[in-house]
This record gives sequence, structure tokens and C-alpha cells, in this order.
Amino acid sequence: MDSLEILNPQIHGELRLRRDFPLSNHFVRIVPSEFAAAAVACPIFFSKHRETGAFYPGAALGLRPGELLVDRPDGKAAFESLESVREGFFATDDNISIDAAHSRFAAEDGHRLFEPDGAPAPALRRIQSALCALVVGTQEAEQFIAALLAHRLIEPLDISLSFDDGEKLSLQGLFTVSLDRLRRLDDASVLALFRAGHLQLAYTMIGSLQQVGILARRRNDRLTGTL
Repeated sequence: MDSLEILNPQIHGELRLRRDFPLSNHFVRIVPSEFAAAAVACPIFFSKHRETGAFYPGAALGLRPGELLVDRPDGKAAFESLESVREGFFATDDNISIDAAHSRFAAEDGHRLFEPDGAPAPALRRIQSALCALVVGTQEAEQFIAALLAHRLIEPLDISLSFDDGEKLSLQGLFTVSLDRLRRLDDASVLALFRAGHLQLAYTMIGSLQQVGILARRRNDRLTGTL
């Protein structure tokens, strides 16, 4: 990305974050430490990176691009991912880089990144924590996925939804953990998954699928004006 710059208090001391910046993606990458919080608000799926074809876990905040269905009555998201927190910021070796052209940034009337003395302001400290958690969590996610693939536990999903206004949606390119194959594993494999913390993550993903129906009902209510 040509517009990436190493974050520096001397250069970016007056840079601010826009208030109430809207979520840009309806499907966001998450890491294992986020599974429990995500599962009570939205379904968790596996998808594949377009470039590499590798699996990664993500949370569906809506059923189509530009849609948010996990908002609370106050209009804020019921689940806020680490990816959303760090949007516009990147971990570069031991530094933090920013996409200077990102619409999240403002020159005034926003949250400061730095205090007057150059120390990180609360907004930046929150982003630093999110980036650290993502670096660690990405490794954990890769280990989780490798364990599932070793036991052939990842399977594709076929989800078709119909709405009262006649619209039909088909969710494609999504995968989950196969409950049937999980139940057929031998005791030694189950114990290994359990001790690695992977079994709980697998069941959390499976349980989160009930949120698909909840999001669909919420979407239908909005389409028909009952919500």
C-alpha cells in the first residue's frame, strides 16, 4: 500500500480519528480470543483468503456488503472486532504504520492519537492493544485451523435465505466445523483438541450458527418496517 507511513508523534501529532466512524465490512476477520464475544452476537465462519486460499475465521455482522445487523438500540455494534478497532493501522515490524489516505483520519474534531507531550493518547493505546492481540491471535488461529484440517473437520456451508419482500440470498464461500466428523473422532484426538483449547473453539463456532436465523429475522423485520 503506497500510502503507508510509520506513525510518528512529530509528523502525526495533530492527526485525529473521526468520531463514530462506520464499519466498512459486513464480514470481519477475528481471532480465537474474540470467539466467545462474537458468538453471542453473530455467526462465525471460515472463509478463504483470495490471494492464498488459506482459511481464516471471520464474524458476519450482516448478510450482505454494507449491512450491519448486530447493532444495539443505541446504534452501536453489539460486537466490535479487533479488526474494526485497528482499521487504518498496521503492525510493521516493531512499529505501527498508518494508511494516511484512510477516511478514518481527520485533521480536527476527532479523537487525538497523541498527547501534547507526544505520548500515546487513549485512542492510540487502544489501537496498540488491538494490534498486539491480532498478532498473537493470528498465530493461534493458524494453529487452530491446522488442527481442524489435520482431522478433516472443516466443511463448506450452503445457506439460502428468503425474505418477505421476495429477495433471496445465498451465502457462499463460507465454511464451518463438521459436527458429525467431530463426534466420530477417537478419544485420543478429542483429548488432544481439548488440551490445545481447540475443542471449545470448534463448539463455539458451531453454536454461533444459530445467529444466522436471528440475523435473517432482524433483516426481514427491517425490510418489512417492523423493526
